[in-house]
Amino acid sequence: MNRATRINVATIGVIFGLGGMTHGFAETLQGNTPTGGMFINAIAAGSTWTRWSEGGEGAFTIVPNFLVTGILAMLVGLAIIVWSLGFVHRPRGPIVFLSLFILLFLVGGGIGQVAFFIPAWVVATRIRKPLCWWRSVLPAGLRSGFAKVWPWLLTLAALLILTALVIAIFGYIPSVQDMERVLNITLAMVGLSLVIFLLAFVAGFAYDIERERQAA
Repeated sequence: MNRATRINVATIGVIFGLGGMTHGFAETLQGNTPTGGMFINAIAAGSTWTRWSEGGEGAFTIVPNFLVTGILAMLVGLAIIVWSLGFVHRPRGPIVFLSLFILLFLVGGGIGQVAFFIPAWVVATRIRKPLCWWRSVLPAGLRSGFAKVWPWLLTLAALLILTALVIAIFGYIPSVQDMERVLNITLAMVGLSLVIFLLAFVAGFAYDIERERQAA
């Protein structure tokens, strides 16, 4: 089994499962009220615990009730965390991983996660597979370098997206008062974290190839 590849996928699962749960919690705070459509703001406009004045945390839901969709988002988010940590490496693990994230998207777990869970699912399909193609396209020197920086890439990407998620909820960056600037900074952090996660996926493949080579 490719250990680094599994850790990469599990990291995405835990972070965005948690993100889905925070969406769901914010939705439940809006109470037993109709959503008024499929595209919603998980955080209600004017909430006292956030600086966002016009709502935030965009989401899509097929459930026309804030309380119900919020509860479902929290339950599915929790299921994703459990599955990512304990079962994603099993033979049917990747397809269940993808199915849970699609369900999370449909019940108000957030929109931005799509850009992360689709490549993570593709990576998950390699957890139990030989990495022959990556062995052929990554030169030995580059592979060795990638393998060494894999933990740092994964850590940096995780810290960036977690920080962005916190800012997206509370709308607070020290010394920054302009809400448009806060939004732009948050989006930039999300975009940068995606790029670094993609690099971490490749570095994880390199790590697993090097680990197998050394064990041979």
